[in-house]
Amino acid sequence: MKKHKCPIPTVDIIIEIKRKNGQEGIILIKRKNPPHGWALPGGFVDCGESLEEAAVREAKEETSLDIKLKSQFHTYSDPKRDPRKHTISTVYVATAQGRPKAQDDAQDIRIFTEEEINFPLAFDSPRRKSIFLLPSTIKRY
Repeated sequence: MKKHKCPIPTVDIIIEIKRKNGQEGIILIKRKNPPHGWALPGGFVDCGESLEEAAVREAKEETSLDIKLKSQFHTYSDPKRDPRKHTISTVYVATAQGRPKAQDDAQDIRIFTEEEINFPLAFDSPRRKSIFLLPSTIKRY
């Protein structure tokens, strides 16, 4: 009998936050593990966990921040977006307050404005600017 392979569910979180100077941006983490580079905080969904629970947990693990989910942004399913395996990633928009601290598999962490993200991200680099284009029709919590 042929073994059926399924994509792995993941979550990513666009965390909107203000810098000390009041300038608004989003949090990116520099990944410790391959694929290396800057990425949105996120990770794999655990068994028995909802996507929303996974987003809150992953944000806390990687940024040390408690987040408030605002909306579901988009789901990305391109089999080539993650070089490790086929994943389906649901992206959430959230807010947070405080100072992020790199934890877990985050080597570094920073708050970036749209203009500062002029480099490829670890995943979905062609879509990097779309993280700042939040349509008014997305589901609100």
